Amino acid sequence: MLHINFPIVLLSALIPLLVGVVWYSPKVFGNFWMKAAGISPNKPSPAQMAKTLILLVVLSIPLAFVLQFLVIHQFHFYSMLAHYPDLMVEGSEIRAFYDSTMERYGMEFRTFKHGAFHGSFSGLLLAMPIIAINGLFEQRNWKYVLIHTGYWMLCMGLMGGLICAFPGA
Repeated sequence: MLHINFPIVLLSALIPLLVGVVWYSPKVFGNFWMKAAGISPNKPSPAQMAKTLILLVVLSIPLAFVLQFLVIHQFHFYSMLAHYPDLMVEGSEIRAFYDSTMERYGMEFRTFKHGAFHGSFSGLLLAMPIIAINGLFEQRNWKYVLIHTGYWMLCMGLMGGLICAFPGA
């Protein structure tokens, strides 16, 4: 049976933290972002920064968990058969069908490149509209939207690539 690779999901949840340190640094997009967001360059207190970074990782865990269902096609095959009560019964006809199909096609499209494509595309089609809608109501400019969209496309691409490349245990 297809299993969730929890260590890889947890590891991929660190990607937004690591990418964010670079992406939002003053040498990359930090100054543009602060200006577009109307944020002063004053540094937050160490306690506030620690809280923010911890919450970033915690909130990235459910994102990574859901992302695996977008980048690993084999989960879709399982979901098509999940309503059959005998799917979990060894030796049943539906279980034999599932096992033989997974034996033959279970590693199809399980590459970093494929996961990165679907992750980035998810960032474009899921994260960007949400960021843009919030930006419209907050009266932000498009620079603000594009900076955040690029960040999430990169993060979700790297997360998707990592998740897709490592099969579940």
